[in-house]
Amino acid sequence: MTRLFLVRHGPTHAKTMVGWSDLPADLSDTAALSRLEQHLPQEALVVSSDLSRAVDTASAIQGERLRLPHVPALREINFGAWELRSWKEIDAEDPERIRAYWENPGDVTPPGGESWNQVCARVNNAIDTLISSHEGANLIVVGHFGQILTQIQRAEALAPEEAFGHRIDNLSVSEISFTSGDWSTQIINQIL
Repeated sequence: MTRLFLVRHGPTHAKTMVGWSDLPADLSDTAALSRLEQHLPQEALVVSSDLSRAVDTASAIQGERLRLPHVPALREINFGAWELRSWKEIDAEDPERIRAYWENPGDVTPPGGESWNQVCARVNNAIDTLISSHEGANLIVVGHFGQILTQIQRAEALAPEEAFGHRIDNLSVSEISFTSGDWSTQIINQIL
């Protein structure tokens, strides 16, 4: 059995859509980081996306654990032309598309960005590669809201809009296991 501990990075405090922009995380809540580090399995391997908010959060909770190289495919959703813009701004310009993107996720894309289905394919491939390379290991995967939702969707066999119904807070952990082709969700969005 491989267990995935999916940790969302520390907050950026941005009030816009933040995907591939490399905004830093606020890691000033050292008590929360300490609780998270102590909760996670000590023998686990740590990996993150290559965006600094995930990299720095992973470093803050790594402790004595072995660190794997950053995986760019674990990045957040690529929002393309919507990047660093508010819902209100985008809704004023392209209300049908932005509503379709969030309310009926699938093949709708932001201009120059990626669809939900593309995000799922990218992240699923990266997670599958990690699982096959480290079979039977505990993996702490530090990443992003969308990246974590892709794995919850897969583990629970949810429709995309059902997956979007889950809340994923900053510095939360969601635990998923994989055994012989079967996925199982143990915890979603645990705040320590």
